[in-house]
Amino acid sequence: MKNYDVVIIGYGPVGASLAHLLGQCGLSVLVLEREAAAYHLPRAVHFDAEVMRVFQWIGIAEKIEPLTAAHPGMRFVDGAGNLLLDWPRPQEIGPHGWRSNFRFHQPDLEKILRQDLAQRSTVEVRNRCEAFHIDDRGDHVELRFEDMSCGKVERVQAKYVVGCDGARSTVRRYIETGMEDYKFHERWLVVDVILNQEKPELGDHSIQYCVPERPSTYVRGPGLRRRWELTVRPEEDAVEIVKPERVWELLSDWLKPEEATLERAAVYVFHSLVANEWRKGRLLLAGDSCHQTPPFMGQGMCAGIRDVANLYWKLALVCQGKVTGEAAEALLDSYESERKPNAREYITTAVRLGGLINTVGTEAALRAALPTGNGTARMESIAPPLGEGLGKGEKAGRLFGQPTLADGRLSDREHAHRFVVVAEKAIADGVTIPASAVLLTEESAPDAAKHLARIGAKAAVLRPDRYTLGAADTAEELDALVALIPSQPISLQN
Repeated sequence: MKNYDVVIIGYGPVGASLAHLLGQCGLSVLVLEREAAAYHLPRAVHFDAEVMRVFQWIGIAEKIEPLTAAHPGMRFVDGAGNLLLDWPRPQEIGPHGWRSNFRFHQPDLEKILRQDLAQRSTVEVRNRCEAFHIDDRGDHVELRFEDMSCGKVERVQAKYVVGCDGARSTVRRYIETGMEDYKFHERWLVVDVILNQEKPELGDHSIQYCVPERPSTYVRGPGLRRRWELTVRPEEDAVEIVKPERVWELLSDWLKPEEATLERAAVYVFHSLVANEWRKGRLLLAGDSCHQTPPFMGQGMCAGIRDVANLYWKLALVCQGKVTGEAAEALLDSYESERKPNAREYITTAVRLGGLINTVGTEAALRAALPTGNGTARMESIAPPLGEGLGKGEKAGRLFGQPTLADGRLSDREHAHRFVVVAEKAIADGVTIPASAVLLTEESAPDAAKHLARIGAKAAVLRPDRYTLGAADTAEELDALVALIPSQPISLQN
């Protein structure tokens, strides 16, 4: 029976990203995917700078960026087109080394992820293979799957199994967890079109049409791709509403049939759910298998990528024996305790926005719901910290920027998958930095002080996922944080 460090079930962007990260750490990985190929139609359409930073670690950022579109922000308008709420997005390069937001075509991303993963020697991908039996034996997991191309049943063993297998997750059934329900369950019609030529009047902003009789969303994609999402009323039939003549009727305020090709029309039920348990023994969940969100924050896929960025280095340290015993259990338990509150914050915000889109008909009502104190309705992007876990102090669990090295490179290019200490030299000089970590001061990273100022500290210890283990203002405080760094670094695949 073949043995692996990790078996990943599900080969969407979340599963593929996890396979890349584990493969970079030299872990033996098997990916099982029941479909023969990646889904060819658009699904997710947005990711942010934090996700692009993960793509940078994987090595695909420069490949996907030219295929994306700029995202200037989102506007909420009433039926007459009056602006109710503005949610602008910065267009300049931000603290993570990338623009803040990107619009993309998911098949483009999946093609790049899969092509590059084929070069990772420790990762094996099996399409048309469906897992049907998962047995956690305490010290390993035994798994049976069917190769559906020939009907053959195969058995493998793994140290851990991660379910990246979506809303109807098989792994979640074996964990036997319930779901926290945030009470948003609505049918929406999702329509993707490809314009025949540019139509500038549609605009580059995402638009939320707060029209009580049929709340709707417009999203600009890369190139000539455009999307509309429209509420399906209770009395409307899901089969009838996706027929082309009905779709074009619903899009008539924006588009005529001769102006575009209808690529897809499908009715989806948007949910707001979070799994009660993300880990049970050697079984773990990531992505839609453990949380589902309405699309109004554009954070569905982003949350899944955040999951695997949090999880991969913990699995690597444990599978490589760098962290053992009770410390290993605590490290893996921190995955759920840290990620769940962060994911929950995005989901509840999306639910609140969905409620506003569905019910708000006046500017006064919207301002009352989202006051800013400056006489205008304006929303800022959120960046929730991690929940309680590995960190120490009130500044633990904050996402840290990406300093630029003295030679002009982004620091993660040189120090990916490592713990990093960013500190003013005067403080760092009084602390012994372990060999398993990297030190950045103003000498090696000239903009280090700017990044420290963003969290209001003179030093910070960064985990491999670039969230803070903690922050310090004195050598003594930094020394206490440094003591939390594992004594051995993750072993990396050349």
